Formats: sequence, structure tokens, C-alpha cells
Amino acid sequence: MRGNDDDRGFFGTLLGDGRSLIKLTALALIGSGTFALFQASTGQFLPQDTDYLGMTARQLCVLRGCRIVHFMVHDRVSFGGVLIAIGVMYLWLAEFPLRRRESWSWWALVISGGAGFLSFLAYLGYGYLDTWHGAATLGLLPLFVAGLVRTRTLRVEEKARPPFDVRSRDGIGRILLLLATFGIIAAGLTIMTVGMTSVFVPQDIEFMGITPAELHQVNARLVPLIAHDRAGFGGALISCGLAMFLAVLHGWPSRSLWQALAAAGVAGFCTAIAVHPLIGYTNLFHLGPAIAGCCVFFLGMVMTVPRSV
Repeated sequence: MRGNDDDRGFFGTLLGDGRSLIKLTALALIGSGTFALFQASTGQFLPQDTDYLGMTARQLCVLRGCRIVHFMVHDRVSFGGVLIAIGVMYLWLAEFPLRRRESWSWWALVISGGAGFLSFLAYLGYGYLDTWHGAATLGLLPLFVAGLVRTRTLRVEEKARPPFDVRSRDGIGRILLLLATFGIIAAGLTIMTVGMTSVFVPQDIEFMGITPAELHQVNARLVPLIAHDRAGFGGALISCGLAMFLAVLHGWPSRSLWQALAAAGVAGFCTAIAVHPLIGYTNLFHLGPAIAGCCVFFLGMVMTVPRSV
């Protein structure tokens, strides 16, 4: 076919430099997180969960004042909020520093995304595979990898970042943000490890009013399902914390970065903390680290707020 001097390829033009693929991945994560929040708010299980357990959430809810179901809901609400936060950070990384060809942003996507996708293996530690989760992961992985492959040419050598001036308000604020985001990574590692091993901490057992052995007697597949949720939430926290930590460490302070961090922080911290009083899980020893991390994070945000937001 002739008569048009535009020799650009159709698919290559649509995909561009690959940032559109990263953005599509980010939007899919935000959509998945929103769906997780909505589904968890109904108090019902996903169809594959019901099939796996052989019982519905309503049937399980008659035990221990429905606290077993509420405990599962609180994990899933927290997971949904973190997925939204990851998506927000990936959108910012693709649209701002990666567009400016800042090499660190590509590596931030590689490290954060690699940690997130590899953590899928942790979900299998107790032998339960969430088919919807697995299908979503398999669908997003090639999209994300293709985006990384196409954007690898955007990497360039960069000038060294100036050191933090710890005597300035902004420098202290950035240090607080680094501490808070490092805390998110540490929390994710802890939760994922617990999910792969003991599954519960003493405060969880106290809240539900039932021991793991008794849960096994109720339904032998309950603990594997809960372990899957815990490991998934922990892996998402690690991925989110890495993206935020590297953005604060390497990103030049800007209005766009501040807004992205604010949106991610609200999505992650507010859902994870607010769901606890809603279900009556108010143990301060359990909630304390999350509340402390939230306070440090938002104090850092206040100290680094740009003149125009």
C-alpha cells in the first residue's frame, strides 16, 4: 500500500517509548486495588475462595461473632489500599522522572516491580493459589516487562544528587520520609514472613478468639487461605515501600512528587489503619507501628510541602 509517506509502524507507534505500558500496568493496579476495597467491603468471599473453603462468608460469620471473617476482610482492605499506592507511584515514575530520562526511575520500577511479582511465590507457601490473583499477575507481568524493555533506552547518566541539608526544614522532612518508607519495607518483610510461617501474631489470635488448631478443626483450608492473604499484603507493602523510598531518595523535590507521595500515603496508610477500628481490632500494640509510621510520614510531608501544591 502506497500513497502515504508515514512509514511508522502501527504497534511501535502505539507503544511509543514504553512508558504507556508502565502507565497501563499502574492503572491496572489501581483498578485491582479499588476492586479489592469494594469486594472486601461487602464482607463476602470471592467465588474461588468459597469453592476452596466449601463454605461462604455468611456460614463462617456465625463463629466467634464474625471476627474470623472480619480479620480476613481487614487484610484484604489493607491489600487494596497498597495496590492503589503502588499504581500511583508507578504513574509518577513513568510520567515524570522516566520521561526526563532519569536512569534511577527505571531501576526503581525494576526493583519495586521485581519484588512485587516475585512475592507471588510466597502466596503458594501454604498450597493455595487464588486463580483470579494468578491470572491478574500473569496478565500484568508481560505488560510490565515489555514496558521495562522498551523504556530501557531512556536511561542516561545523571548528575549526582545534592546531599540532604539536615539543618533545613526540607532536609529533615526528607529524612523523615525515608524513615517512614523504609518502615513500610520492613513491615512488608515482617508480614510476609509471618504469612509464610506462623501466619498469626498473638494479637490476631486474641482478636479472633480462636487458635490456629481450632481454625483447622473448623475448616482445614482456612489457615492456608488466610496465609495467602497475609503473604500477598506483605509482598505488596515491600513493593510499595521500595518505590516510595527510591522516589524520595533520588527524585528531585517537586510538586508532582509531593502530590504522588501524598496520594500514595493516603491510600496506603488510611485504609490499613481505618479498617481496624471499623472491625473492632483496636489493640494498640498491633496498631502502634502503623500509626507511628503514618505520623512520621505525614510529618515529613508537612515539612517538605512545596510552595504551590
